[in-house]
Amino acid sequence: ADIYRPAAVDQLKTIGSQINVEVFFETDKNPVDISKNAVVYAKEKNIDAIIIDTAGRLHLDNDMMLEIRRLKESVNPDEIFYVADGMSGQDAINSVKVFNNVIPLTGNLLTKMDGDSRGGAALSICSITGVPIKFIGTSEKIDGIEVFDPKRMADRILGFGDVISLVEKAKSVVDEKNVTELEKKMRDNKFDLEDFKNQIQQIKKIGSISSILNMFPGRSSKALKNLRMDDRQIIWTEAIINSMNKNERKNPNIINGSRRLRIAKGSGRPVQEVNALLKQFTQMKKMMKKMNKFNKFNFASI
Repeated sequence: ADIYRPAAVDQLKTIGSQINVEVFFETDKNPVDISKNAVVYAKEKNIDAIIIDTAGRLHLDNDMMLEIRRLKESVNPDEIFYVADGMSGQDAINSVKVFNNVIPLTGNLLTKMDGDSRGGAALSICSITGVPIKFIGTSEKIDGIEVFDPKRMADRILGFGDVISLVEKAKSVVDEKNVTELEKKMRDNKFDLEDFKNQIQQIKKIGSISSILNMFPGRSSKALKNLRMDDRQIIWTEAIINSMNKNERKNPNIINGSRRLRIAKGSGRPVQEVNALLKQFTQMKKMMKKMNKFNKFNFASI
């Protein structure tokens, strides 16, 4: 029912096709009529759940607020969620007051909870509306919506992190078979840049670097607070590795000056970044070797 934002319907249709959900839309009609027709269509098709996507609106826009009230009266929804920007802080309070007076809410949804904000507005929004936060958005991906957990949010606000969510996210994207194979390669000192790239891809599935750091305890400490991670660095690192041939990924030691120049041009990154990646990888391999020797010594002594 968002007829105002350009390509809003096209965006919904794209998302709907990704998750195999039908999107009802009509042209040249107002949001109230579209919503009523959607309910009729759903009943005819025996669809038991309908989500009506309304246009974003300012609480100061009287015409838009009148429209949302008429829409509510016409379809009488079971749930009405107020969607708030998790980074808006106390700015959301005045807005949610007006919305709750115009159409009594049944729940709240906080978005952008993967950013730097720890969700302090959550307490205020719940207090003002008298209804709970039911979902939070942690990314722009399909799986970026989560059921709200008050304890985890409290830990986040207090700076205790959210290790449970981090573990759950990691478990959902990590293949146990791949982990076993990776452990064996690390023990045998056969870990190469192809394996390193696979680990980068796993991290990308978990979320952005900033969102992962936000889940660590002590994120509010001075050391971690001043830590600035550029999520593009992961993309650049992956591009550098992709510009290597299979043999170079397996045997980084053969990458001489001319190969480094070719890789830099192929990835669109400076030669210095290629050098830095190879240096870091070499140091990491040395550390793995030392750890393997240490573990063997411990087992032998036992």
